[in-house]
Amino acid sequence: MDCSVIGKGGKKSAFGNMMEKKIKTRDLIQLFVHLEQMQGSGVPLLDALSDIRDTTDNGRLRDMMSDIQRDVSDGASLSEALNRHPKVFTNIYISLISAGEETGDLTSSYRQLVKYLKWVDGINSKIKKATRYPIIVTFVVLLTITFMMMVVVPQIVGFLKFLDLDLPWFTVALIATSDFFVNPLFSILGIPIFGGFIVIGIPVLAYIIMKTLHKNSEAIAYKIDQVFLSLPIFGELIRKITIARYSQTFAALFSSGIDVVSGLKSSRDTVSNLVMIDAMKTVERLVQSGSPLSEAFNGCGEFPSLVIRMVKVGEESGKLSPVLDQVSEFYTQDVNEAIDGMIEMIQPTLTAILGLMIAWIAAGSLGPIYMNLGNFMDF
Repeated sequence: MDCSVIGKGGKKSAFGNMMEKKIKTRDLIQLFVHLEQMQGSGVPLLDALSDIRDTTDNGRLRDMMSDIQRDVSDGASLSEALNRHPKVFTNIYISLISAGEETGDLTSSYRQLVKYLKWVDGINSKIKKATRYPIIVTFVVLLTITFMMMVVVPQIVGFLKFLDLDLPWFTVALIATSDFFVNPLFSILGIPIFGGFIVIGIPVLAYIIMKTLHKNSEAIAYKIDQVFLSLPIFGELIRKITIARYSQTFAALFSSGIDVVSGLKSSRDTVSNLVMIDAMKTVERLVQSGSPLSEAFNGCGEFPSLVIRMVKVGEESGKLSPVLDQVSEFYTQDVNEAIDGMIEMIQPTLTAILGLMIAWIAAGSLGPIYMNLGNFMDF
């Protein structure tokens, strides 16, 4: 989106644009709901665009709608005007609006976009829940363990050294672990780097390195995506979310009258995993070579047999659109159950890890005292 557009108050500074709210999916839902209602009421398109521009509270959306309204007023079609803002309106928006312009039924296109965007908003909320929750809980557990190893355990160690007891192996291991957390391993610009900070920093550093490599090398990016798909639980969840997005997008495009090949190509734009993109390209090649959609889905190796049978029945009955909607609902439900199951598994797992850590600290600190209790009694 162009950040140098002129709004009501003249040309905005770069800082002013950064301070403005992003255009979110829910903003776009309201946009197309408004357009659908105005179109259904017979309000001219230019008036509808002007009304959206004047009533929105989002500064970026207001500026963008000013551009779109001006372009349409100058003779551009709505799809052409939207296409000049590719960061906001991707291929699926343009394809659906273009289909509505060709058939003269923009209301149906708006309705299809609203339905699609509501689904996207729901699935994105689920994805955020699936990613943020484990990260936050893991970070809290790491902080708790670091605090105990750097603050609590050294005090216990000092007490045990004062008693001059024979220490069992699990106490020696606890002391060695605490020393790693507490003692500086090296220094950078005179600043000591403690082991505890490294434990917390390693996941962050690994994430930054992975993102950098993924962005700058397609070969490495492919390998990383391949590893992600092979992970237990998480890999299957990534696969389900990817196919859910792909299926929902294709269902929306196909229902609007867009041909199968174009719909498949536009749907592929919603896929980010390179391994899955290769699978979707296989679907396109098979369809272009004359294979039915069900055989193409089967040939890519990513769709379960139940979905393939559903699509085949839809092809044979000539009712592919409702079947594709059912496929989308199938994957949406599958994703919801997978995310809920993963979250239910993560919480007790991390709780158990923290519990084992506390039990280790308790055993390491109290164990030597109980083991040498006889010596205390003799004393």
